[in-house]
Amino acid sequence: MSEFDEHTEASDQDDDLFEHHRIVTDKGQGQVRIDKFLFDRLEKTSRTRIQESCDNGFVRVNGIAVKSSYKIKPLDVITIEMPYPVREIELIPENIPLEILYEDDDLIILNKSSNMVVHPGHGNYSGTLVNALIYHFQNLPVRSDAHPGLVHRLDKNTTGVMVIAKTDQALINLSKQFFDRTIERRYVALVWGDVKEDGTVIGNTGRSLKDRKVFTVFPNGDYGKHAVTHFKVLERLGYVTLVECKLETGRTHQIRVHMKHIGHTLFGDFEYGGDHILKGTTFAKYKQFVQNCLDILPRQALHARSLGFNHPRTGEWMQFEKELPTDMQQVIERWRNYISAQHSEV
Repeated sequence: MSEFDEHTEASDQDDDLFEHHRIVTDKGQGQVRIDKFLFDRLEKTSRTRIQESCDNGFVRVNGIAVKSSYKIKPLDVITIEMPYPVREIELIPENIPLEILYEDDDLIILNKSSNMVVHPGHGNYSGTLVNALIYHFQNLPVRSDAHPGLVHRLDKNTTGVMVIAKTDQALINLSKQFFDRTIERRYVALVWGDVKEDGTVIGNTGRSLKDRKVFTVFPNGDYGKHAVTHFKVLERLGYVTLVECKLETGRTHQIRVHMKHIGHTLFGDFEYGGDHILKGTTFAKYKQFVQNCLDILPRQALHARSLGFNHPRTGEWMQFEKELPTDMQQVIERWRNYISAQHSEV
């Protein structure tokens, strides 16, 4: 029987955009067309969908893209990357301003603002980044769920650097770089508590069994998907710490979930309990100080500061950075002033 492992080989891209599988054929496998082989093994997947994935270069055998007519052989390592089926959501172009950091014939680098959902979905059918993209750019390639140009995502209230593909070639190439974990992504977060030292969080993440709106860590690895976050301290500010997080995988809410798991919930993260005092004193003055900060930053203090990858056409390494947004800068400065004032009173 073939080895079937769709979880440990899942993509670094956000889990709700793409479906990934990895199959290793057994030693006695007979030669058969790959589209038929996959159709027999993948539930709820049509043969047409598999053939389209082959035609678009999303099915690889031993690292090489193959067509649907390829005859599989013993011990072939098959990786499949398929967009989830398109839902009936009408995409309406909307003249929403975008902050473009870089653009060429193959891709766009932009700085996503806060309070912007990346793509239309349940409860968010307009005002998304995709609505803006199809207004400002024509003929963006479509891979998944009618999401033109999207290679990865950021949460609604996370700001920072994103890459958008302008051609099919760029979309396929960048997607593979995410899949192969060669993309370099660094985030800056303000978290509750005094982070004692740099470290790494390793723990499967998945939707909470108690509340499907949020994610959690399953440390025993019996549920969820493998996730790794490296973090290092940038600045200690008493009851909060400024950290840099480097993603090895890219699961939904990964940084937010992993930092909460180790006792350092992101400041202002209302979905994970970071929008009230988790560390500090009971003095009314302190409570008011924290509330003032939350009023300035009514979201998780998380910014995708840096994105690095090989250009999909030239192969040249490209690195893009964007400084922290104003709301995060203001709150960090307030914490610096607060800690400075506390020290001067001692």
